[in-house]
Amino acid sequence: MTDSPSADQLLAAVAQWLRDEAMPQLAGATAYQARVAAGLLDTVARQLALGPAADAAEADRLHALLGQPDAALPLADLNQRLADAIAAGQLGLHTPGLAAHLWATSRTKLAIDQPRYDGLHRPPEPPPPDAA
Repeated sequence: MTDSPSADQLLAAVAQWLRDEAMPQLAGATAYQARVAAGLLDTVARQLALGPAADAAEADRLHALLGQPDAALPLADLNQRLADAIAAGQLGLHTPGLAAHLWATSRTKLAIDQPRYDGLHRPPEPPPPDAA
């Protein structure tokens, strides 16, 4: 069993130290690199917090879309099968659930990578009429 501090607490502490202590004492490219490093630590913390559930939900949606009962397939393989099916014309925006899957996956990735992205907090737009 791991005692405190947790991984997310450690990441937050280092990011805060970079922002509050190191960056004010730095200039130019080094200050920029410290800001980028702090942002990367924040991203890793979000990946740890949100990633496992997001991956599981994405895999569930892909299994349903692809009709793949093999739960052992890695997420990357499921995504490759989705891409292949779209490229072959077997699936498209006319496929029930595909647009919703793409929106959900994109929004989850944005929540991890760019949580302040303006469009993340707006409801997804419906697909074009000809795609229905």
